[in-house]
Amino acid sequence: MVAVIKPIEDKRLLGIGLVLFGYFCFSVIDSCAKWLTLSGLPTMEVVLVRYTGQFVLVMALFAPREGPVALVTTRRPLLEILRALCLLGSTIANFIAITYIPLTVTASINFTMPLILCALSIPILGEKVGWRRWLAIIVGFVGVIIIVQPGTAEFHPAVFISLLCVLFNAFYLLLTRMLAGVDGTLTQQFYAAGVSTLFMVPIALAFGGWVWPEGLSQWIPFFLIGTAALVGHQVLTVAHRLAPASVLAPFNYSLIIYLSLSSWLIFNEPPDVWVFIGAPIVIGSGLYIWLREQQLAKTVVSSAPIRS
Repeated sequence: MVAVIKPIEDKRLLGIGLVLFGYFCFSVIDSCAKWLTLSGLPTMEVVLVRYTGQFVLVMALFAPREGPVALVTTRRPLLEILRALCLLGSTIANFIAITYIPLTVTASINFTMPLILCALSIPILGEKVGWRRWLAIIVGFVGVIIIVQPGTAEFHPAVFISLLCVLFNAFYLLLTRMLAGVDGTLTQQFYAAGVSTLFMVPIALAFGGWVWPEGLSQWIPFFLIGTAALVGHQVLTVAHRLAPASVLAPFNYSLIIYLSLSSWLIFNEPPDVWVFIGAPIVIGSGLYIWLREQQLAKTVVSSAPIRS
């Protein structure tokens, strides 16, 4: 049995609403991870719990309906495994980083994603990047430097781990592009959660052992983190079926609002003045690259020959 791929619809407002909710779910993942690690659970255990929870839910919710064969069947198994490992690498780096630096800083660094994707598209996808987008990439990283303040007492080396998270995530998104139209989203969820779970079991047991949560304040995020991961990914998938990516892309930046509130209200780490200065620079650079790519795409379409 092959999983059914639902057709694209034009429900833009609903798509935008789902994107906003999806990124709220992603903020829940980071908040749960930071809470659990600060509560004494080993970071590698938290990573394992995040993927095990997602994997169990994928199997429980979708395997009976779609059939196990539909979830496992893939036309590009190597790409699925590489994609899963890139997502896993991103999660490990992110969970380590948020233990040491505020969520507002990791969120701001995460918004260098369009800049890194733009740079990586040259060697990997063979795309051409003009001087305007290169300038936007440089300006964006200036914004990151303003946020992390290298050479000052506020600087923490964990920012490099956060940048590593973004690099892994960029490769993950590039592989996701390559799998578009090849495998269904449920198959991609199965491999992302399943491969990561198998990979993390020995690592989690080797680094830090196993610590069971104590009390509701730990058990709730312990179970919530995997649920938020599954719901967030599924909601974003549905959103991109209801509205074009070009419409949804600017709303990705809602994540920094969610994480700033979480950092302030839950962890008592309000954003400092440098975040307010640097984050808009990073976000503005990413939005410029997005707008420039939209303009170039329209130019290509308008100059294409008409076929009768």
